[in-house]
Amino acid sequence: MQKKIAIIGCGASGMMAAITASRHGAEVTIYEHSKPGKKILSTGNGKCNLTNEDMKVEYFSTHATGRLRSCLTRFGKEETKEFFKDLGLILKEKNGYYYPLSEQASMVQQILVNELGVQNVTIICDVIIKEISPCKKQCAGKRWKVITDKEHNFYDAVILACGSKAAPKTGSDGSGYEFAKKFGHKLVPVLPALVQLRCKDTFCKELSGIRTEATIHIVCDNKELCCERGELQLTDYGISGIPVFQLSGKVNRYLFENKKAELIAHIDFLPCFNGEEWDVFIKERLTAFQNFTIERFFCGILNQKIMNLLIKSAQLNPRDLVKASNKNKLLQVFQMCRSFTFHIEGSNGFDQAQVCTGGVDLNEVTDDLESIYAPQIYFAGEILDVDGRCGGYNLQWAWTSGFIAGEAAAQR
Repeated sequence: MQKKIAIIGCGASGMMAAITASRHGAEVTIYEHSKPGKKILSTGNGKCNLTNEDMKVEYFSTHATGRLRSCLTRFGKEETKEFFKDLGLILKEKNGYYYPLSEQASMVQQILVNELGVQNVTIICDVIIKEISPCKKQCAGKRWKVITDKEHNFYDAVILACGSKAAPKTGSDGSGYEFAKKFGHKLVPVLPALVQLRCKDTFCKELSGIRTEATIHIVCDNKELCCERGELQLTDYGISGIPVFQLSGKVNRYLFENKKAELIAHIDFLPCFNGEEWDVFIKERLTAFQNFTIERFFCGILNQKIMNLLIKSAQLNPRDLVKASNKNKLLQVFQMCRSFTFHIEGSNGFDQAQVCTGGVDLNEVTDDLESIYAPQIYFAGEILDVDGRCGGYNLQWAWTSGFIAGEAAAQR
């Protein structure tokens, strides 16, 4: 008899689970309270970074590294590329990042929706799941009852692929976590990740709008917690940009677990210099431009707004001559170019986050991503305690987990 499977959520992982389960002979119904693949449309700045050639477990955050590694071995980047090529999607590679050739995320969404149609998957949109409960004996041999605001139905298995709390405008409302808790799961605390960081410093408004190459060192009690390099964006409330996004999950986790911690971001605005080159640069500049004003002396090194702030922070007068100025204060400006301090107080909320860190612990599911507490309940995608860096890692987890859950749900 054909197995009936319900999938809650029609995002990347839900669509992958549905296609996989249907290909293995199951009758699949997807319940979605928004539109199919809505979040896919915003991934990769609308270009949809599908996966990455450099696919390492170290680029993910999870409390079960071994299980994650096993999952990526079963369905990794090569399987992802082959899957989409078989659907007719032409891929392009740029510095190890894989995109559709058209660089249109809408093409990825459409090609998945098309395949759902080919596989005769039923998609029910604009629906709210009220309850998922065990069936009684009179439920035609099915295990689970799914009750919506419009109807109810009975299924052999249910796959929860309803996302996290991140980017709620795309349909992620965190409802899946509540179902997971009812099934007996204890969640790894869910926090925003791939998100901007907020700082206490009043000077942030002076620097708003600046973009610059930088290295960000996150420090607590003189101990470095993490570090990233890339294009930094300065905002009126703090710091943003891809390197900040990469750090944000770790920062939020640390602040959650250490309530009284004071985190500092030391910003190196000139990461292109090594130590020796920088020392030579300072010596030559001090020797050559003694007759320049302070303002002219520091002109051209950094964005002028940043440099004006550093000069002011060192209590130097921009109109004074270098030769008449305090050398220690001049050296202080140079030092701040390589290590300027921001005081972190947290991050923007779930509405600004691209993903979440935390969720259903991988230690509480099987190798097939089946609940250890509720047989024939599976999980896929962001609802699980796995989040990755920018660069196709979170979508790879969606494809990986969706495939594993869909295959297992159909075959068991």
